[in-house]
Amino acid sequence: MSQANHPSQQQLSRRRLLQVGGIGAMGLTLPSFLQAEKVLGSGGPAKSCIFIHQYGGLSQLDSWDMKPHGPREIRGPYKPISTATPGFQICELMPRLARLSEEYAVIRSMTHKESEHKRANSMLLAGRDQPAADDPSFGAMVTKLRPSSASIPDHVWLQKFGGGAAPPDHTYLSGGRLGMAYAPMLIGEKHNDNPASPDFRVRAFDTPDEVTKEQLQNRKSLLQSAQGLSPVGGTSEFESFETHQQRSFDLLYGKAALQAFKIEKEGEKTRDRYGRNPLGQNLLLARRLIESGVRLVNVAAWTGLAKGEKFVSVETWDMHGNADVGIFENGWNGLPFALPRTDQAVATLLEDLKDRGLLDTTLVVLVGEFGRTPKISKGAKRIGRNHWPNCYSAMLAGAGIRGGSIYGESDKQAAYVKSNPVTLEDFTATLFTAMNINPATRLGRDGFTAPASTGNPIKALF
Repeated sequence: MSQANHPSQQQLSRRRLLQVGGIGAMGLTLPSFLQAEKVLGSGGPAKSCIFIHQYGGLSQLDSWDMKPHGPREIRGPYKPISTATPGFQICELMPRLARLSEEYAVIRSMTHKESEHKRANSMLLAGRDQPAADDPSFGAMVTKLRPSSASIPDHVWLQKFGGGAAPPDHTYLSGGRLGMAYAPMLIGEKHNDNPASPDFRVRAFDTPDEVTKEQLQNRKSLLQSAQGLSPVGGTSEFESFETHQQRSFDLLYGKAALQAFKIEKEGEKTRDRYGRNPLGQNLLLARRLIESGVRLVNVAAWTGLAKGEKFVSVETWDMHGNADVGIFENGWNGLPFALPRTDQAVATLLEDLKDRGLLDTTLVVLVGEFGRTPKISKGAKRIGRNHWPNCYSAMLAGAGIRGGSIYGESDKQAAYVKSNPVTLEDFTATLFTAMNINPATRLGRDGFTAPASTGNPIKALF
């Protein structure tokens, strides 16, 4: 085989070739650079992810890490139940997930030090304890490193964050320093704009009535000409813009994406099985999108409203007792309302993905930005648990995650980590690894700095 036809050289992108010119000063030869590419590159088939945000912070003591022998002000009113995994118990409000425990792993030792919603959410999104203002989110990085080959958005966000816990829009609705080409398509900017609403319709593919397809094609041609004439036509910024525009044209012309978003094509029994609430229907939509080729779907785990309630916020899991609903009361901001709906929706998602042969290639993540205080206290109006980042839980399933496993241990009150602490960096590195993306892959502006994650993947989970 001639040197010009070597596969390693065929795989080099234009950006990588430009970088070769600057590596001599670092003492690297072209062969060693190619070897580094092999080490840092992605291995295995591309995988997808459904990332479910329990926005507000789920109580670990009332879900995955119960302390039934603790005092009443610690343990809460719910009993633990056995799962399909010997020795593993979870809350009685999650019976369906209990039966499916061999499909997922639970981390009981998540930890960081930030108890303020906005900053903690920004940290979770970036996968870093100290994120920079322009750090891309996990979804943007996945989109950059493993784009979909289908004529469909790489990254979709279902149900926008809202309320006082919301991080800045740029932390998750842009691509950060990677550019808008890696921003998600947002579906559900308002609380009633979700697939559980009877008049739900995706409007992202609409074009003004006065704009014809011919006019759109002319605009596309003009943009392509502009790139050739512009002095910035070869820059990373223009590359990002061009990618963004190309995807937009593909979406407007193609039918695959539009069909994927038509949740009404699902049967009534399937829709009922997921649950007729925002989380249930958004997870069904997420499954449709993954099946159609979307690489990553983020879903805010808003479970909707109880009968007769008025909308306050999508912060379902911020259960202080401040929203006129106690943490143990049957209302939108209470566990007996939210947790069974989540149990139904997430369990159905896991079953559905497995039945369709998608669970092996789809990572499912269920986590909040932190946990809740061990001690139950009086909020502004009802009882609740306050913010607690020192020790909390997360669930992972699919994509090679070892089901029926528990990683890490908390102390007697689920207040502090007793063994195997998991930082946000380690957590995110684990997610990248599950998706066959090397966490050390460089995403700095120069191509050599800023790894996707500085953490260490948790090998015991695979």
